[in-house]
Amino acid sequence: MEDLQFMDAALELARQAYAEGEVPVGCVIVRKGEIVGRGRNRRETEKTALGHAEIEAIADACKNLGGWRLWECTLYVTLEPCPMCAGAIINARIPRVVFGAADAKCGACGSVCDLFAMDFNHHPQVEKGIREAESQALLTEFFKKLREDLKDRPKWKKPQ
Repeated sequence: MEDLQFMDAALELARQAYAEGEVPVGCVIVRKGEIVGRGRNRRETEKTALGHAEIEAIADACKNLGGWRLWECTLYVTLEPCPMCAGAIINARIPRVVFGAADAKCGACGSVCDLFAMDFNHHPQVEKGIREAESQALLTEFFKKLREDLKDRPKWKKPQ
């Protein structure tokens, strides 16, 4: 039951990202039943490839807890972590990851590859598919709207 509650908090952050024109991904980090880190995608807003929800939430949790080892925490995210975020999870020593929708193009927790199963010094436990339908619906709606918006924009043409 606790997993559903914290995924709902991550979904709320994903909705905020959507409202800001970002890919709707939200993340919370929980320690002993309390949210200690929050993040949402901000790549477009911040103009950085590092603007992923998990990276923001890990940074927030480290700041709030006063250290980089998040060994008592669970990370909840609406989309399967990419290789960069999976690496950050390993480095932060987060023992458990819960995600909603799988990412067939960039997922690093089993979809494209599984970094957590490789010979690193830390191997988080993964729970897949929690609030999957809600997470996937939000992503599908976002990309459908984006395609509609883009079809009306003038096409860029390479200068002659």
